[in-house]
Amino acid sequence: MSDAPANHQDLIAAIDLGSNSFHMVVAREFHGEFRTLEKRGQKVQLAAGLDENFQLSEEAQQRGLDCLREFAQRLQGMNPSRVSVLATNALRAARNRQEFIDRAESILGHPIEVIAGREEARLIYLGVSHTLADDQGHRLVVDIGGGSTEFIIGERFEPKALESLHMGCVSFTKRFFEDNQITEKAFENAKAAARQELLNIETSYKNLGWDSVVGSSGTIRAAEQAAVALGLSTEGLTRQALDKLIKQTLKFDTLDDVSLPGVKYERRQVFIGGLAILKAVFETFDIQRLIYSDGALREGALWDLFGRSGHEDVRQRTIQSLQERFFVDTEQAVRVKDTALQLADQVKDEWNINTSMRAWLGWAAEVHEIGLSLSHSGYHKHGAYILQHADLMGFTRQGQAKLAAMVRSHRRKFATHEFDPISKTRRDAIKRLARLLRLAVVLNHSRGAHPVPVPTLKAEQHLLTLTMPDGWLESHPLTAKDLQAESQYQKDADMLLTIA
Repeated sequence: MSDAPANHQDLIAAIDLGSNSFHMVVAREFHGEFRTLEKRGQKVQLAAGLDENFQLSEEAQQRGLDCLREFAQRLQGMNPSRVSVLATNALRAARNRQEFIDRAESILGHPIEVIAGREEARLIYLGVSHTLADDQGHRLVVDIGGGSTEFIIGERFEPKALESLHMGCVSFTKRFFEDNQITEKAFENAKAAARQELLNIETSYKNLGWDSVVGSSGTIRAAEQAAVALGLSTEGLTRQALDKLIKQTLKFDTLDDVSLPGVKYERRQVFIGGLAILKAVFETFDIQRLIYSDGALREGALWDLFGRSGHEDVRQRTIQSLQERFFVDTEQAVRVKDTALQLADQVKDEWNINTSMRAWLGWAAEVHEIGLSLSHSGYHKHGAYILQHADLMGFTRQGQAKLAAMVRSHRRKFATHEFDPISKTRRDAIKRLARLLRLAVVLNHSRGAHPVPVPTLKAEQHLLTLTMPDGWLESHPLTAKDLQAESQYQKDADMLLTIA
């Protein structure tokens, strides 16, 4: 049960730690929908703080932390399971991201999840699709961020193609206009670089096709607002209006000089880089008109949270897809999962195992044997590699690290260093889940050849005491031997397991 006040129980919040800006939206669930209560955004320009070695500067980190101190006040008292904090390209790229994440989590009091580019694209589409008419036909969605640009083709609420390319308004402005000078040559160079990136998806996207084009986030919003304010367009952004807007922007000598109606002061210094990308997108895909949607990543994160508490958690669908793709023995997976969860329920109070933690344990059990499709030798290592490096829809990078660590350590030596990529605030909890998974695997070693009773399990800090029914171990000497070996594996990892 949550300790959140009753009037906070129906609140839901999402924070988007973007490469250019940080945004927060707080909403309230209402009859199967949510109503936005508050939106906040602040230009942080995290991507501008990345040096040539992809180290995030202290100055950039402080800008982000100062913003999060303000956000933290609004999140006080909220149910942690109803708050989503997602980080995108700048923290994907930063080699010292964990340093910033640890500091930021101590301020927010909520975990920060770094999402892969395609997962970012999925959530963007989810946010956009809920703000548009529920019409038929394919739509192309373009979201120009600070460090990456996402492209999605979808129909209604279902994405058909998801891609994230390494180009954004902050990174391109920094790369091509580093001396702050605006020239037509620099703009053409930036556009050419964007066209080069788009070659990766041009053919496949054109083959799939679309009936309408939608843009989201700051660059496209600012471009549309400027075009309307200048009388170049009445709604949306046409190709002709974009060309005239670019011509107008190129009249300014420096980034500091940029002054366009509808373009906020804090966006002016990165607007030119975003325009170059947008122009390349229009040319590559022969776009004649684009409409703007107010939905974006943070709105998609809200709908994703809403789905997890209601009709569907996309992560479960991903787990099932992995089982099918890697020919998992689902009957064995169910046996291991059931045993692991029954063990978890016995120690949930001592080890603070909540509903969310049970879900992670269940998912790890369902995919713990995916590596067998590659090789029996070291299959736990193969499975962990797949889980760590694949694009898993619905899972963040930290989430994939949790699954990978549990699968990597579910047999043989308990390699505690495999848990290092997990945030310090969650590392011990995932290690405990891994211990339960290991026991469930050992107990089901016969793969259903004989019934396995659920043992009694007690926990006291790092000590686990497992008790089987009287006489059971004597009549099942192989399992008894496996459990003694498991006790030694855990002892070698400075964990205590007693078999009674």
